[in-house]
Amino acid sequence: MKLEDLDTTQRYTYADYLTWTFGEMVELIRGRIFSMSPAPNLYHQKISGNLYLKIGNYLKNTPCQLFHAPFDVRLPLPPNKKKNDSEIDTVVQPDICVICDISKLDIRGCLGSPDWIIEILSPGTSRKDLRDKYDIYQHAGVREYWVVHPHEHTLLVFRLNTKGEYESDPRPYVKGDVVRVGIFEDFNIELSEVFSDIEGFG
Repeated sequence: MKLEDLDTTQRYTYADYLTWTFGEMVELIRGRIFSMSPAPNLYHQKISGNLYLKIGNYLKNTPCQLFHAPFDVRLPLPPNKKKNDSEIDTVVQPDICVICDISKLDIRGCLGSPDWIIEILSPGTSRKDLRDKYDIYQHAGVREYWVVHPHEHTLLVFRLNTKGEYESDPRPYVKGDVVRVGIFEDFNIELSEVFSDIEGFG
């Protein structure tokens, strides 16, 4: 089977997703197929690696687990309602995610909302990350959502309020800022370290 063989106007489920054998990586958002970007570029990889190391070092002292793509996150909607594979129509692969409720983990990935998701924008993913995934993550109850723009060296931070809606910080964070991680009381990330070592590459 090839990705081109699928009817992109049709809606699919996780049960369908499990049967696909083509090489392209895809995500499902409310049953619609979204192709993943080609292999991440150098900016993306360096920023992802810097964040992964920083978060991983911090999480050594917590029960939370850290994962990076490719890693399937199944989001039953409404959240916290267990569904079978044929009822789940949203499967995403966040660049980085943190899961503190390990009961959500199984051999196939995560079933339920991670506590913290980070997406690093790539050419062609901005609309999906800033609109489609924003809506899905808010609806699913992802407590904190970060969107990194690698070329502009900026970060958008969205945190879930008591009404279950995202609130954003007043302005984008830029290189040189220190960002508090909302789901942890004592964890701050210096963006100068996140965006380090990427200048000079075209």
